[in-house]
Amino acid sequence: MPTSNPQLTRAEAFCAAYGLRVPILLAPMAGACPASLSIAVANAGGLGSCGALLMQPAAIKAWAAEVRAGSNGGFNLNLWIPDPPPMRDAAAEDAVRSFLGGWGPEVPRQAGDVSPPDFAAQCEALLEVGPTIISSIMGVYPAAFVERMKAQGIKWFANATTVAEAKAAEAAGADVIVAQGMEAGGHRGAFDAAKAPTELVGLFALLPAIVDAVKVPVVATGGIADARGIAAALMLGASAVQIGTGFLRCPEAKLAPAWADAIGRTLPEQTLLTRAFSGRPGRAVATAYARAAAASDAPNPAPYPVQRGLTQAMRDAAAKTNDIDRMQAWSGQSARLAMAKPAADVVHELWSGAQALLR
Repeated sequence: MPTSNPQLTRAEAFCAAYGLRVPILLAPMAGACPASLSIAVANAGGLGSCGALLMQPAAIKAWAAEVRAGSNGGFNLNLWIPDPPPMRDAAAEDAVRSFLGGWGPEVPRQAGDVSPPDFAAQCEALLEVGPTIISSIMGVYPAAFVERMKAQGIKWFANATTVAEAKAAEAAGADVIVAQGMEAGGHRGAFDAAKAPTELVGLFALLPAIVDAVKVPVVATGGIADARGIAAALMLGASAVQIGTGFLRCPEAKLAPAWADAIGRTLPEQTLLTRAFSGRPGRAVATAYARAAAASDAPNPAPYPVQRGLTQAMRDAAAKTNDIDRMQAWSGQSARLAMAKPAADVVHELWSGAQALLR
């Protein structure tokens, strides 16, 4: 990697610090990070990642073992910082159940009685696995966990959607800030769920502001899916980029064909921020269900994770029939730039293209 300009010098230093050949990180996407995708990205010189939100400890350990068997590269394990228990409202949930009945199987009342895996047990599994990096979203890890992580030499990458969140994460001990622009696909990483739909900051505004506000390296994420985006992020002060949607059309992502096809044709304005799948705001393809759920006469979604439980039957049916209109099709605003090529080819094309632009 040449060191003829400050952007490439900064990226080279980041790569050296984290054992990478290329400053491209796979975004840790819960439910869309099979080991095969991380193996391919890591073997191409980038960083593999796992969104472990919905995984029990045994599954986290199995994922890590599979990645280690297929790659010598480091990887990142990610967890959500839990929200307080949701406030339940039986009448409101009944309205959601009735609405969902028009989109899939009848939803039983107990469908909303879901609980995420035990966070403390997941944290113990992360420490047992001992990845290069542990990352966070939706808040900061408890101080005691951060202390144990650091004692093992594990680095903490903290997702932030505002300057205030970035400063709070740095103060809590984060080694790297991942600046997530509102263009990003999937769940918004806001520390306060209530602010996620309103504190929407685009990456071009957020990234330089966070770079100026913190002393640790910053990784840019959200709407980056081609060489131009990478070059722009490095020009704005990022040390590396994190890409999610841009890898979802790769065969190693093993995505439902209808979802992968939709990503390939979705324009920026054809995505929307919605609580209709999980109860937490996330950016998705504006499918028929997502649009209907946003209509003025649609019921308000239940809080996370109740809404996720209520929509499970519809989402399962959509997956079985490859039906994009009822599918939870998370997507960033740069979806149409995603390439339907092997992940290694994507990594190589993105980084060689970005280097050419920066030179």
